[in-house]
Amino acid sequence: MNQSILITGANTGLGKEAARQLALKKETKKVILFCRNQVKAEAAKKDLEEQTGKKIFEIIIGDVADANSVRKVVEKIKEPIDAVILNAGGVVGKTAAKITPSGMNELAATNILGNVVLVEELIKRDLLKKTVLSVSAEAVPGVKMLGMKPVAMKTSSVDEFAAVLDGSYFGDKFEAIQAYGYVKYAATMWALSMSRKYPDLKFVVMSPGNTGGTNAPDSLPPAMKFMLKYLMMPIVFPLIGGMVHTLTVGAKRFVDGISDERFKSGVFYASAAGKLSGDVVDQSTFYTDLKNTSFQDNADEAIHRFIDRA
Repeated sequence: MNQSILITGANTGLGKEAARQLALKKETKKVILFCRNQVKAEAAKKDLEEQTGKKIFEIIIGDVADANSVRKVVEKIKEPIDAVILNAGGVVGKTAAKITPSGMNELAATNILGNVVLVEELIKRDLLKKTVLSVSAEAVPGVKMLGMKPVAMKTSSVDEFAAVLDGSYFGDKFEAIQAYGYVKYAATMWALSMSRKYPDLKFVVMSPGNTGGTNAPDSLPPAMKFMLKYLMMPIVFPLIGGMVHTLTVGAKRFVDGISDERFKSGVFYASAAGKLSGDVVDQSTFYTDLKNTSFQDNADEAIHRFIDRA
């Protein structure tokens, strides 16, 4: 049972809904909302308290794209945490290719840098007791029906992962939507590597699936945003079937991932092949690169090239 849970990116969307669902579980005593903006965090906390009738939410403010910001946050945490949900991330938008002080671009820093630093600093201080859930995406294995190709790196070497993280892998044709899948692949492989490095902790990787009611479309180019938000999500995907679900369903994947013993450490769970919704399955059964421990460790080493200079 998880009595205390920390969620990054917790003031809106999937993070906030996961916080709500966790608060309603009788064993939950504390939910820590890791947010970047104090005003938005306070508004989320107030709303969550009203929805749940629980006064168990705490706020910590930090920027997951800034390693030092996260380190300062961890210094303030004094009591052990049972579970962490690494929800902060997304396609980012127009600034995705911008290089941050760590050397990662903003897309990679937002999805990886602070989340990794958070977990490793908590472990270093013996403040993480049970479970880490790393949020990945269906973009990694791809969805053939929608023309979404699986991530296909040439060697998955340390240098190749590093090139993904600073954006040079994509040359002059950097597109945040395409790069997002590759960044999530790197984050996924890091989590799988950590599951072997720390066998006494549980590292689950989970995709929320194609979830309505989030702010994800807002980071897309205008034409794509309009198509996804007003055509694909409400009309096309429901007609196809198995391609979209509600915010409640998407967030429940996270809650189950840290609470349900069916979900095993060192496994990436997402929708079945060709789907974006429905029951989750082990993605390594058809996306076999996930099983390659050398690739996993290469991702870990590449990420730490940037953390060491952040």
